[in-house]
Amino acid sequence: MARVLKRAAKASLLSRAQISELFSRLRELNPKPVTELEYSTPFELLVAVTLSAQATDVGVNKATRRLFPVANTPQAILDLGEDGLKRYINTIGLYNAKAANVVAACRILVEKHNSVVPQTREELEALPGVGRKTANVVLNTAFGQPAMAVDTHIFRVANRTGLAPGKTVRAVEDKLVKVIPEEFLLDAHHWLILHGRYVCKARKPDCGGCVIADLCRYPDKTTAA
Repeated sequence: MARVLKRAAKASLLSRAQISELFSRLRELNPKPVTELEYSTPFELLVAVTLSAQATDVGVNKATRRLFPVANTPQAILDLGEDGLKRYINTIGLYNAKAANVVAACRILVEKHNSVVPQTREELEALPGVGRKTANVVLNTAFGQPAMAVDTHIFRVANRTGLAPGKTVRAVEDKLVKVIPEEFLLDAHHWLILHGRYVCKARKPDCGGCVIADLCRYPDKTTAA
């Protein structure tokens, strides 16, 4: 990652026309992108994203497929308690801490929000286990707000391509929100994370199969664009 940042620091931001072209191509490839986390309500999404920290979406989905048919409301998870919840999520890393956070968040949702997931960043971040990235995912995916949740994939893509170089996650988030045209902003999170997960991979990006390779500023492409 240090090498990516060093290279990115030398890269210029793409022009507005190039940014529009970049997202036009990603949209053409995947017109209606969605998260790979499985959920059917904002609360299920909140739980799934909380569980996904330092875990794969595949692993989280395996756990929530067992959990949600049994408990998919704040009160139902409170009724399970921490020990009961752990039995469903113990295949996920850091499950002890995550169980404690989810139960504590459920208690606040029941007591302060009538079991309804709030739609403001401040209220979401007040829930245990919910940081800025998790709040952004919920705001964007569950409530259709143009929030930008920057994970390791998006951080890498933003720096490599020159789309929004930055040394911190927050710096990249702020730049992305600023440079992405409004028509693309709602779905940009999904396009970038999927691109980073399956094409612009950490160890060996698939530059030969990349639809935006000619726009990308990354100097160490794996094949000729």
